[in-house]
Amino acid sequence: MDRIDMKSNTITHLVAIPYPGRGHINPMMNLCKLLSSRKNDLLIIFVVTEEWLGFIGSCVKPDNIQFAAIPNVLPFELVRDADFPGFYEAVMTKMEAPCEELLDILELPKTATIVDTELKWAICMGNRWNCPVNSFTLKEMNLYI
Repeated sequence: MDRIDMKSNTITHLVAIPYPGRGHINPMMNLCKLLSSRKNDLLIIFVVTEEWLGFIGSCVKPDNIQFAAIPNVLPFELVRDADFPGFYEAVMTKMEAPCEELLDILELPKTATIVDTELKWAICMGNRWNCPVNSFTLKEMNLYI
């Protein structure tokens, strides 16, 4: 995980949680890059699994987008098609707890969240934090980029 600078209280902290699939992570990252280019005092924490961090961790991104990784609690991306229902079930039942734990450890104020609509638990998590939740479908994310 990148070092997260929490010095300034004037920074808007945005948490982005994409569905863990290439067709969802790339559009969410593109939306985050667009947002980061329009607001200088924005820090976006982009939450992925450790496996996905290995895939995209070296990608070029603005300094105000930082990755945070949860443990690999899902079947690996390269074999998920062999049991997609099992993969989907794991996404819906095994990602929430480590994601919430990670964000609690970071102790960042959460100004707002951007989540993939497919991740119903992420919407509920944002509501528990009492911060605005912006839920996007894949089609909507692609409209913004």
